[in-house]
Amino acid sequence: MEKMVEQFIDQFGYLGVFLLIALENIFPPIPSELILTFSGFLTLHSDMNIIGVIIAATLGSVFGAIVLYFIGRFLSIERLQRLANGKTGKILRFKASDLEKADDWFDNHGKKIVFFARFIPVLRSLISIPAGTTNMPLISFLILTTLGTLIWNTVLVILGQQAGEAWPKISAAFDSFSSIVLIVLIILLIIGIIYFVKKRFGKSKYNK
Repeated sequence: MEKMVEQFIDQFGYLGVFLLIALENIFPPIPSELILTFSGFLTLHSDMNIIGVIIAATLGSVFGAIVLYFIGRFLSIERLQRLANGKTGKILRFKASDLEKADDWFDNHGKKIVFFARFIPVLRSLISIPAGTTNMPLISFLILTTLGTLIWNTVLVILGQQAGEAWPKISAAFDSFSSIVLIVLIILLIIGIIYFVKKRFGKSKYNK
């Protein structure tokens, strides 16, 4: 994948950066660390400049985030509540009140989460969906997403440029960090699922 990413950016320049970063937001396994650090390195050996790369990357990030945001809008709390009140909710022991609590919690903390999630692998993509589902105002979402991604993109592009020929080491270091974060998130997700199952099905068993 690394060679394909490098060749794509080398061939299409700013457009390549935009498209790959947009795709990375929608499909997290594509590493933004590789895209951004290599793009920073290319500013030393091509017509691309650092400002142009940062702008292309940020526009790509925001575009990808908007796609996921509107997927969240399509899902909507109302649709999920209908699922919770139907057979699916009964099977999973999932209540509409759980969604209401999650919605209230996101209303209170969503802005901070949307901003800071932009610095966390995987979460920076996925967070756009609950933002849309809970109807976070689009303007607020765009501002927070743009600020967060602008900071993240700027740091990695500059690091790639400053590292020069050693840019793969920077990319590898961030890739290792991303892997650790992903493992932690998976562990937390498993713990959350176990807790939810015990809470829901444990209560049902006890009541019987």
